[in-house]
Amino acid sequence: MGFFQNIKQGYRLFQKIDMNQLAKLNEKVNLAEAMEKFAQLDDNQLNSLMKMLNSTKKKKELPEINPDFYELSDKLTPDQRALQLKVRNFMETEVAPIVNEYWLKDEFPHELIPKFGALGLAGVTYEGYGCPNLPFLMEGVLANEMARVDASIATFFGVQSGLTMGSIYLCGSEEQKQEWLPAMNKFEKIGAFGLTEPEVGSGAAGGLTTTCQKTTDGWVLNGQKKWIGNATFADVVVIWARDLEDGEVKGFLVRKENPGFSVEKIKGKMALRIVQNGLITLKDCVVEEKDRLAHANSFKDTANVLRMTRAGVAWMAVGCARGAYENALDYTRKRKQFGKPIASFQLIQNHLVEMLSNLTAMQTLVFRLSELQDEDRLLDEHASLAKVFCTLRTRDIVRGAREVMGGNGILLEHNVARFVADAEAIYSYEGTKEINTLIVGRSITGFSAFV
Repeated sequence: MGFFQNIKQGYRLFQKIDMNQLAKLNEKVNLAEAMEKFAQLDDNQLNSLMKMLNSTKKKKELPEINPDFYELSDKLTPDQRALQLKVRNFMETEVAPIVNEYWLKDEFPHELIPKFGALGLAGVTYEGYGCPNLPFLMEGVLANEMARVDASIATFFGVQSGLTMGSIYLCGSEEQKQEWLPAMNKFEKIGAFGLTEPEVGSGAAGGLTTTCQKTTDGWVLNGQKKWIGNATFADVVVIWARDLEDGEVKGFLVRKENPGFSVEKIKGKMALRIVQNGLITLKDCVVEEKDRLAHANSFKDTANVLRMTRAGVAWMAVGCARGAYENALDYTRKRKQFGKPIASFQLIQNHLVEMLSNLTAMQTLVFRLSELQDEDRLLDEHASLAKVFCTLRTRDIVRGAREVMGGNGILLEHNVARFVADAEAIYSYEGTKEINTLIVGRSITGFSAFV
């Protein structure tokens, strides 16, 4: 019965073909031979053929690219979610179109500064002085959104909002806060944070070589600071120096016009090329007493700033990984080899799932980390564990993203090569993997392995 039904269906299809179409078809296909073959088909073969003839090719609808696989954004309030999407839109419309160009040129897009000011988000968690006073969770969420498009811009914001404004907020006098924080919130003034030195990175707690000495005119600073983000165009730099009198670390607000202060741009970087890192030289640099951070009297005060901002760096690593994953997934669904999108191949799917697994673990970790911070329970080892794990896994994810894109993965236009390079800088700054590991190790064993 099936055979005769299919014959009738086939006959009806041929009836719809006019003589011109039939003539053209006969030029390409021997219709007599085709009908003879057609008559030899069994029911299963005929059914398959009829399905093919009756079908219209539909474009496959693919699922939405959703790196938030466990829907952590559902835990945000409606206002928080709206702010997250506002920053996402800003990054996608204002930053994404120009970021590769500036990354390649090793320059900073200064035209973005007033636009950041209009957002009014710097000093995310601080109370007063025009700052938003948002939960620490949102500071992390916003860092993630920025790094998802570009880690350099996220770093610029973090230096301004976290390290510099944080130093003033935690350690400054009321007069210092009033002078700097409202202007920095609007990005009318740009700040930088000077701790690392040419020969002193991880050993900053006990080995700073930059010195300060009290005089009748205020303070005199001597030494150098290296890798200082924003330094080439900052209006003020927070400088940490060791007091020659008591040996304690003190903080200073050094203005760009201060005598004895100079900056040289660090060139030749392979990562975070948009960030303008500087080598600062302080040669008998005179700083007035009013510009000494009033409540910065030991390295413990410096460490309080670093602890507050280190969680944000872990979130930044998550954003970098997320951006790489999103671009890689999108690419594999469009790129075809052997007549199919490469996303349909088993080995590519294995890479993508490994990337998503790491990303999801990172997201849940930093989410809980920020909850602890909002509960005022954040410890050094909490932030250090997040920094270690997230930067390690970010390296894995960006490598996987580059791999599934083949040779195209090294081209800026495909938006993964930049993440691959930038992940290396995030891996090292705000405490190397080794130093943060030893902080956690000391916490869980009770023994300090530091030299």
